[in-house]
Amino acid sequence: MVTVVAEPAGDDVRTGSVELGESSSLIDQIVREGAQRMLAQALAAEVEERIARFADERDEAGRRLVVRNGYHGPREVLTSAGAVAVHAPRVNDRRVDPDTGERARFTSAILPPWCRKTPKINEVLPLLYLHGLSSGDFGPALGQFLGSSAGLSSSVITKLSETWRAEQRVFAARDLSGVDYVYLWADGVHVNIRLEEHTLCLLVLIGVRSDGRKELVALADGYRESTESWADLLRDCARRGMRAPVLAIGDGALGFWGALREVFPATREQRCWFHKIANVLAALPKSAHPGAKKALAEIWNAEDKDHARAAAKAFDAAYGAKFPKATAKITDDLDELLACYDYPAEHWVHLRTTNPIESTFATVRHRTKITKGPGSRAAGLAMAFKLIEAAQARWRAVNAPHLVALVRAGARFEAGKLVERPDTEPLDATAEAAA
Repeated sequence: MVTVVAEPAGDDVRTGSVELGESSSLIDQIVREGAQRMLAQALAAEVEERIARFADERDEAGRRLVVRNGYHGPREVLTSAGAVAVHAPRVNDRRVDPDTGERARFTSAILPPWCRKTPKINEVLPLLYLHGLSSGDFGPALGQFLGSSAGLSSSVITKLSETWRAEQRVFAARDLSGVDYVYLWADGVHVNIRLEEHTLCLLVLIGVRSDGRKELVALADGYRESTESWADLLRDCARRGMRAPVLAIGDGALGFWGALREVFPATREQRCWFHKIANVLAALPKSAHPGAKKALAEIWNAEDKDHARAAAKAFDAAYGAKFPKATAKITDDLDELLACYDYPAEHWVHLRTTNPIESTFATVRHRTKITKGPGSRAAGLAMAFKLIEAAQARWRAVNAPHLVALVRAGARFEAGKLVERPDTEPLDATAEAAA
């Protein structure tokens, strides 16, 4: 069994290699010691299970081929509970693969040899970078919080960033012919970090697969949200085998819609209600906001398309005379705002807005403070990729995922319900076919 030894040293308490000074709270010490103890027990149990599994395999002298062999050297692992000192048990596995002739090796599934930070720590690093933290600031900023700055030096962060850039380049070149994206969200995210002259504009595409799962389709940096930047990204997706989505959801930026009509002209358009409501309210005085919000909700949250059109007419009648610019933002784009009503009612909540993109970048978009330093568009793109990759693991499938394949197949939906095709043709049509 692996034990954890706490060594008192004057006014400081040492837990492995984690120093807890006078300013550290007792609860931090308890949490770190508990995490350390549980990790040690889990590693020991993993090794014991491995040895027991091959206990019957022995050499010519009758000695076991898989045995314990002391411990690996001590190392620190940064976890959400802080820095934890680890002495991982070592296994001597003398079995030989009959096909390759190579010796078998035991690699812990709990703590791989390369692991210095838990996945949760790796997820927060790109987020802090996009918030404006430079590579040299990670150690000082997180060292006190985690109890150690090991693994957070500038060179380590830079090497980690290079690895993420390589992963992003592989992702950007992958084949898309084997995946069918039925719905597509598109948005441009402006992140004013680490670039003195130009803001980083991320062009983000997130799709819904035919099985209902959400997935990052493409990520690129563009010049603002120009038509040409969006067209380049969509053309690249088409070259890599992407089919035209059935419906695309985005804000009112003309660049994306112009590019979509050029590359995927058959795709229908749905305007984002989140952006549209903000634009309408910006054209109204604050005193009119409560009533306008309620009237707009009658449109986007209507029972079906007919009720939504009636609510839109009521909104125009109520506000059109005094605020024609505000009502025009609804009436001019009404068909695109109500396109979601032609699809399953279970999907409406997903198709009304670009929320999958908005929620992922909520903490880093539209920042006004530009951080110092030379900056790097490639590094910003790689960090954004890792941020979305981490968020993607928590995305849930759309409601009623089985209906997504029907949408791709061209099934008709009225008032959000599937219109069943008749099982038999009319008698006159059947008679003509027989003749």
